Amino acid sequence: MIVLDNDSSVPLYLQIYEQLKEEIISGQLLEGSKLYSTRTLATTLNVSRNTVESAYLQLSSEGYITSKAGSGFIVEKLDSMLITKLKRDNSVNIEKYKKTTLPKMNSDNNYKYNFKYGKLNASDFPLRLWRRISNKCLASIDAEVMTSYTGSKGEKELRIEIMDYLNKSRGVYCTSEQVIITSGFEQCLSLLCQMFRNNFSKVALEDPGYIGARKIFDNNGYDVVPISLDKDGINITELENSSTKIVYVTPSHQFPTGSVMPIQKRLQLLDWARKENGIIIEDDYDSELRYNSRPIPSIQGIDSKCCVIYIGTFSKSLSPSLRLNYMVLPKSLLEIYDNFFSSYQTSVPIVEQKIIQQFMHLGHWDSHLRKISLLNKRRHDMLIHSIHKFMGDNVIIHGKNAGLHILLELNNGLSEEEIIEKAKEYGVIVSPVSTYWLRKDKYSNNMVFLGFGGMTESEIAEGINLLSKAWFSK
Repeated sequence: MIVLDNDSSVPLYLQIYEQLKEEIISGQLLEGSKLYSTRTLATTLNVSRNTVESAYLQLSSEGYITSKAGSGFIVEKLDSMLITKLKRDNSVNIEKYKKTTLPKMNSDNNYKYNFKYGKLNASDFPLRLWRRISNKCLASIDAEVMTSYTGSKGEKELRIEIMDYLNKSRGVYCTSEQVIITSGFEQCLSLLCQMFRNNFSKVALEDPGYIGARKIFDNNGYDVVPISLDKDGINITELENSSTKIVYVTPSHQFPTGSVMPIQKRLQLLDWARKENGIIIEDDYDSELRYNSRPIPSIQGIDSKCCVIYIGTFSKSLSPSLRLNYMVLPKSLLEIYDNFFSSYQTSVPIVEQKIIQQFMHLGHWDSHLRKISLLNKRRHDMLIHSIHKFMGDNVIIHGKNAGLHILLELNNGLSEEEIIEKAKEYGVIVSPVSTYWLRKDKYSNNMVFLGFGGMTESEIAEGINLLSKAWFSK
């Protein structure tokens, strides 16, 4: 018997559907049983015929009943024992999940002095300008565009803007066809992993290096081979002896040490790729942010053998929440890309691509880069000045004059864990460096990671003063 509750927030057709489904699963309605006609059940329940038809349609679409000409709706054959078991198993799993203790939420954001890497200063984002451009794009965009799929590489106009920018500022030489728009760094590497999976099983990574890249390669089934760093970047001899054919590097501002790969080593790396018929993945993640010299030209720009894949982002200079990256493929890899992904559509929304394209086309991107370079230089300089003022010779600074972070090495005998805990006692958050090492036995265990992009100059100075007291006061 079906009982309806007119005061319930559950629609009437769903109430009918749920009760009939339960009767079928429990065996009250046997295989081959004929349901009441929609007219008869509607009259009995005092509801519209459309309500009953909607319930029957849902049951039919899920395979519980079928419509037979001249016979109405008939109950389908079901393995009730199997359904009962599945329901019981699901119930057990749900109870187990409910009892599971959830991990504590990261409370680092509760600290006023948070030297966390990756966070940008909210006041730096050109929100009013972004809104104005967004509104214009929404007002002018064609309905045909909004109801169509996009290509696998992204919007042509945006790829042209990125091509021009890279050629002018990074020395990257390419056509717009070589530029691929992606929704974040993770998608860039994931696409490459799929392209190379049939031919390569290992990839070389800097050690220490970016944990995000390591995780993506690992998740895609690659063997990650750690390669040591020299003061000027990746150790070429160790790379040559690794028997790998792909290497991922951050040459313009090595992550996390901040070292810059000089031209001689870049040429050696290209020579390795030429001899091994290998591939260099060049991650140029924060190359725009240099404070006492011009940005370092890319490896791709001096690559004559077409063996460098260039990856860039808007996350460090504009906004990480946009999830907008790009990569430049060598022409020799375009056919492989098309074979894999020509039927894909870009995962970056068309409106977002239009907005950033206009932002670049109208000259705002160049202006924004000049502005944030100046603002971040002030933060950087305040950080370095404060460290010298409050800590003096008690620390060694690694990776200054570029990017949005430095490494700080302490020589007072404290371990990394002790350094972090003492900082917290004084209300300051600093991050571990050990995370970025694959071979942790090679790490000195006395450094911390200081990001400064999301802080004000006064917060930086006050935070460093507190850190000095936490680490060096007796």
